[in-house]
Amino acid sequence: MDIAALILRLSLGIMFAAHGLQMAFGLFKGPGVAGFSKILPPMFGVPSMIWSYIASYTCFIGGICLIIGFCTRIAVIPLVIFMATAVALVHWKNGFFITGGGWEYNFIVICALIALFISGPGRFSITKNI
Repeated sequence: MDIAALILRLSLGIMFAAHGLQMAFGLFKGPGVAGFSKILPPMFGVPSMIWSYIASYTCFIGGICLIIGFCTRIAVIPLVIFMATAVALVHWKNGFFITGGGWEYNFIVICALIALFISGPGRFSITKNI
C-alpha cells in the first residue's frame, strides 16, 4: 500500500505542479497568471486576476506537497475544490466525455485525489497520516 500511495502521490503531484508552473509562471508554454486570468470569470465579486493567482498557486504548491508527501490529506482538499470548480464552470455543460471538452478527466483526477485522501500518504512521505 505504501508503494501504491507513493505512485499516486507522485503522478498527481507532478501533474498538478507542472500545471501550476504553466498557470503561475508561463513555463511549458503556459499562459502565466495574466493569461490564465483572461479565461476566468470574476466570481463572488472577486476579480479574475485574484482567482488566477489562487488557482495557479493551489496547483503548484499542492502538487509539490503531494510529491514530497507533506500534509498530503490537507493538500488534497484545495486540489479537489479546484478540479470541482473547473467541472462546474467549464466542463459540465460539455457532457462527460473529454473528446467534447467534458468532465471525464476531472472525474478521474478527483477520484484519485479522494483515494489518496482516504489511504493517506504512505510511509514514503515527510509527514505521516496528515
